[in-house]
This record gives sequence, C-alpha cells and structure tokens, in this order.
Amino acid sequence: MARRVAERGVWEECVAKERARRRAEREALAEVERARRAREVQRRARSRARRERLRGLVPDRPRTAPGLLARRRRRRLAVLAGIIIVICAIAWPLIPDWGGRILLALGLLMLAPVAWVLSFGRV
Repeated sequence: MARRVAERGVWEECVAKERARRRAEREALAEVERARRAREVQRRARSRARRERLRGLVPDRPRTAPGLLARRRRRRLAVLAGIIIVICAIAWPLIPDWGGRILLALGLLMLAPVAWVLSFGRV
C-alpha cells in the first residue's frame, strides 16, 4: 500500500511536470503570436498613416451627383458638347485663316447656352 502511494505521488509529479512543460510551450507560442500580431498592427498603422499623408497631397476627385436627373443632365451636356465639337471639326478645314476659326469657336461657345435653353428648356 505504501508503495502504491509513493508511486502515485511520483506519477502525479511527472504529470504535473508534463502539464507545466506543455503550458510553458503554449505560453511561448502565444507570446510569439502576440508579438507577430503587434508587428502586423504597427505595420498597418504605418501604412495607413503613409496613405493618409499621400492622400492629403492629391486633390479629391470631383464626385458626380447620383440620380436620374443628374445623369440626364450629364447626357444632355455631352450631346451639346459633341455637337459643338462636330461643327468645329467640319468647319475647321473649310475656314482657311486662324482668325475665322477662333471666331467660329468663340461664337459657338457663346451660343451654347442659347442652344441649351432652346433644346432642353430651362434646366
């Protein structure tokens, strides 16, 4: 009986040591993982800060207004600009001097608002 108690004590001591060793291994792995995560968080923070600094140097893109009315207005404006460009492209080779070409371009630009109102109404 005394021998069994002594054996059980040795056994429990071995098991306790084994548990302690495994726990130490788990804690060491967890510490390595925590250090890796901390490095990753620091790297992401540096990257985000660098991106924000660079974003401050670049001007913002103009945002287009969403919605049906804005889309319709952009399409109408594109049609009017296309018509003006086509007229200039057709008239350019027909008008020999630069003064006439510039006068045509300025005249078309001045008539563009009138053409807008006559074509699409007051929008």
